[in-house]
Amino acid sequence: MANPKTLVVVESPAKAKTIEKYLGGDYAVRASYGHIRDLGKGYGGLGVDVEHAFTPDYVVPEDSKRHVGELKKVLKAGSGDLILATDYDREGEAIAYHVATLLGVDPTTAKRVTFTEITRDAILEAFGQPRAIDLKLYDAQEARRILDRLVGYRISPLLWKKVRPGLSAGRVQSVAVRLIVEREREIRAFVPVEYWSVDVRLTPDEPADPEQPFIARLTQVPEGKLATSPDKKGVLLAAEADAATHVDRLRSATYRVANVEKKERKRSPAPPFTTSTLQQEAARKLGFSARKTMTLAQRLYEGIDIPGEGTVGLITYMRTDSVNIADTAVREIAELVKTEYGERYTLAQPRRYKTRNRNAQEAHEAVRPTSVMRTPQRLAATLDRDQLRLYTLIWQRTTATQMAEARFDQVGIDIVAASAAQPGDANAGDVEYGLRATGQTMTFDGFIRVYKEGRDEGPDEDAEKTLPVLTAEQLLRMLEVLPEQHFTQPPPRYSEASLVKTLEELGIGRPSTYASIIDTIQRREYVTLEEKRFKPTDTGEVVTDKLIEHFPDVVDVTFTAYMEKELDDIAEGDLRKITMLEEFYGPFERALEKAEHSFERFSEELDEECPLCPTEGREPGKLEVKLGRYGKFVGCTNYPDCRYIRNMDGSVRPEPEMLDEICPECGKQLQRRVGRYGPFTGCSGYPECRYIKKDPPVSTGVTCPQCGEGELIEKRSRFGSLFYSCSRYPDCDCAVGNPPEKDRPCPECGSLLLRRPKSLKCWGCGAELDLEFNVTKNGDVEAETAAREAKSAARAARAAAKRKTTAKKKTTSKKKTRAKKKKKATTARKKATVAKTTATSSADAAIPEA
Repeated sequence: MANPKTLVVVESPAKAKTIEKYLGGDYAVRASYGHIRDLGKGYGGLGVDVEHAFTPDYVVPEDSKRHVGELKKVLKAGSGDLILATDYDREGEAIAYHVATLLGVDPTTAKRVTFTEITRDAILEAFGQPRAIDLKLYDAQEARRILDRLVGYRISPLLWKKVRPGLSAGRVQSVAVRLIVEREREIRAFVPVEYWSVDVRLTPDEPADPEQPFIARLTQVPEGKLATSPDKKGVLLAAEADAATHVDRLRSATYRVANVEKKERKRSPAPPFTTSTLQQEAARKLGFSARKTMTLAQRLYEGIDIPGEGTVGLITYMRTDSVNIADTAVREIAELVKTEYGERYTLAQPRRYKTRNRNAQEAHEAVRPTSVMRTPQRLAATLDRDQLRLYTLIWQRTTATQMAEARFDQVGIDIVAASAAQPGDANAGDVEYGLRATGQTMTFDGFIRVYKEGRDEGPDEDAEKTLPVLTAEQLLRMLEVLPEQHFTQPPPRYSEASLVKTLEELGIGRPSTYASIIDTIQRREYVTLEEKRFKPTDTGEVVTDKLIEHFPDVVDVTFTAYMEKELDDIAEGDLRKITMLEEFYGPFERALEKAEHSFERFSEELDEECPLCPTEGREPGKLEVKLGRYGKFVGCTNYPDCRYIRNMDGSVRPEPEMLDEICPECGKQLQRRVGRYGPFTGCSGYPECRYIKKDPPVSTGVTCPQCGEGELIEKRSRFGSLFYSCSRYPDCDCAVGNPPEKDRPCPECGSLLLRRPKSLKCWGCGAELDLEFNVTKNGDVEAETAAREAKSAARAARAAAKRKTTAKKKTTSKKKTRAKKKKKATTARKKATVAKTTATSSADAAIPEA
């Protein structure tokens, strides 16, 4: 008979498979498939009893009941011992608590193990040192869950009634939307300010030598030091006329070197990745969304099947705010650096980093490879394209942390220009100007040989600029004076990287939640992503204004950061969960009661009368700005009697055009009208009938590059975004997101070019070109083909999984329907039997005794 096994519970089946291999036959490792309990709909649909110490109403979701049954079955069949090996964070602690509770094990005595990497040594070491569930971390997670439920379930119904159905408010997501809205309004209100700079192109005044031109910028005028921009101190050249006088003088001036400064600048590598910085850098360098980054990182953490090694976790736990690297890993990195790059690139002492976050758990580690000896080149044949790109980013950043500093020689040259006084000048003598030229050359690349951190905005600090060798008092010759007009620029819209960075800096939410926050605000259509920058929708702006008006604390940046600090205090045992919830809920409930009466639908009355009302024999109503499903529009206050509508840009929306066609579904007349994505043909019986006639697809006239038979045609996704796919679909699944370039093949492989906002990319080899069709990056046909095949296989796998899930749901639904019918029939039979028995008894009672 087999030995009874100890049940080990983790979150995911992939993680379970890897860990079971390391633990051996005495353990049965099973997955909970994420959270196994959630807040229900008890206590008036809120799921929390606010009257009695905020007691949560936990239920097991329908999808989790099967998993709970499986865990109970394995526990009963085994030794009865339970080890909880869920993730090393608050969410993992909460899952461990709930699993123990549902399996009938006391959470205060249950065994808990934690680890930051899924490797044999790490797993065996963790299982040798079990501990108890950290109830303080559990309380912090539960407090966060209750807070989010209170805010979401109490405010969202107001938004449904007063703004639009389907909207939601969230304690953190609403603040993120507010940041984007406020940035957009800064941009709209921004007024560009003109200013001028003056550069002079110079060369050493040596007739025998060839010219060595370089640029020096004007920094000093006779009136004083120049301001580099309107918001800086100094003399500002605010218009062309201000610069013109100085330009004329500089054209006739003599130039000499006043001073030459030389110094060495050292640059150290960025710290290893935390969750936040990984999301930021993946967005900058790879173009990944936060959600995609975390999904790929989860897979790398849980384990990949490596030939010769089996399934092994390739990176440490990806939800972390620590920049600590284990000593063993530091020694391994030092060994790799010495072997691969040489002694010059090594450090005398390991480089250590300190986190800026006071609540970072130093017991955690930064996101790093579990072994840097698994180089990206070694894993190239094992990982898919996106997994390899993310792993390479993590490997490079981690390796760079233990490499020598990069060194630069910086040169600063101060130049004096002397110009004779012009007629009309106040000063009769020569006029002097100051100019400065700066240069930089890299003397040792150090860590930059492996990795260089990306930037959101601003110039590259490490860009090289060479100056000729000059000495003090050396004469220079002017080649050209270059006045240039500038305008101040508005602040940029948030990208995913800069939004994540701002949220972290302000202490809003936690890095592990940023991916879901960004995903939610896009799905709710509060913001859109345009050229990889967030722009608020009309709905996002209206909701933000309403929340600021009625719930100022909920969307206040400082208050939200304070709530995060209190959650951290609960996790550290410095604050009781109930105390924090009571402090929050009292003012929040009063604001809710007030909002119930004062929250009004959005409208902005215009000083304009409706032009349609008089033509239809009505007293003209006032026009007002309203909010519809697709944003703001102008309508009449006499609605629904008056149907006048126009767009915000002043264009009038055309009336629906009735067509001589009948709806095939309800028999009513079809009509041509304008919707969110342009004109379309639908049933005049809308909304009772939702039939929409599909227009013939618009062809691009470009042959499909994949099958060579069909044509690429325009299509829209269910979210409204335009894409181009093969007319032979589903026989050919070719689809591209960028418009194809007709009659202009790739100069490298002859395949199809796709036009992007600022460049072109080849479908066949991946080569990149600028808009002048010059190749800026060479392509690789084999690599691009492999990447396409991997994506196609992934799509097919997702579709198969979706079909399987749908079939399972249909089967479950059929079973439920049959069970309901059976129950209904049984109930009817029982009622009939009871009725028959009652009738018989009554009849017997009515027969007189003989």
